[in-house]
Amino acid sequence: MKSVMMQAVRCQKTDFVPIWLMRQAGRYMPEYRRVRERCSFLDLCKTPELSAEVMLTAVDRLGVDAAILFSDILLLLEPMGLELEFTPDGGPKIKNPVKSPRDVNRLRELKDIEPLQFVMDAVRYTREGLASNIPLIGFTGAPFTLASYAIEGNSGRNFQQVKAFMYLYPQEWDKLMKGLAVSAARYLNGQIHAGVQIVQIFDSWVGCVSVEDYRQYVFPYTKMLIDLIVAGTPIIHFAPGNPMLLPAASEAGGNVISADWRMTIDKAWDMIGRNKAIQGNLDPAVLLTDRATIRRHAQRILRQAECLPGFIFNLGHGIMPQTPVENAIALVDIVHELGQMRSS
Repeated sequence: MKSVMMQAVRCQKTDFVPIWLMRQAGRYMPEYRRVRERCSFLDLCKTPELSAEVMLTAVDRLGVDAAILFSDILLLLEPMGLELEFTPDGGPKIKNPVKSPRDVNRLRELKDIEPLQFVMDAVRYTREGLASNIPLIGFTGAPFTLASYAIEGNSGRNFQQVKAFMYLYPQEWDKLMKGLAVSAARYLNGQIHAGVQIVQIFDSWVGCVSVEDYRQYVFPYTKMLIDLIVAGTPIIHFAPGNPMLLPAASEAGGNVISADWRMTIDKAWDMIGRNKAIQGNLDPAVLLTDRATIRRHAQRILRQAECLPGFIFNLGHGIMPQTPVENAIALVDIVHELGQMRSS
């Protein structure tokens, strides 16, 4: 059976624009909240049957064209020697963060994915429950975003500590980032062998750096990660927050570059190169409004992208917890209705 998502990531013509949503299984869904009443977020991530259940429920409710593994980017850090917990409000916390150059030496490169076998099992359970035309997306954090959590200790927003570390300790930064790149690649390749058809690299916090700093402190390690992924696997590269990073992020690699709402989708596509697919880029706040507003904003994005091959509709970041489920469903229906693909 044909998959519009698999065709789109390869810039092939499809009958309509595919859509999936970042954080499409989450707190905004009552079914998810009911599962969470029985267990913590970390327990949910580490119970493959439940991880598969919440994602399969989301795919069924929304009618999206792809599923993404239900997991968390920070799980990779645990077998590397960092102690992870999630606060009652869902925020992550590293209890033993990297605070000095010598702390880098206590981190272990991920040599074996066995400590993360529960993720591979979640891949298999989810894949088994999906229709054959719905691909499963695996994912990891990019080295910079993983380093941000490892050094900041939480999901802070100013990133002073991680930037100070990379400026002050270039040798230790290089060692940390290489270790994260190799470990993330091994983790992603495990997911691929377990059954995902596409992978997404989340560099969620990289928008805090300048283009010059990206080139020096981020680019080499993101490229290293991408170069180590199983050949032929479609890769989505998500680097939001600073549209001026798009050309460098595209150069670092990825078949699809995921753009946020800070730049129109047509201009973003011009920046990354029309030879690559693009994903985006509705502001998640639009889903807090009403159907007419959602339709207007979706139509604008579809018009800008011209429904050309290689366009994948998504949000510019994850669904907000306050989002009404019916609004997310409405967006999917609207994109399927209006997003009729045309020849390039």
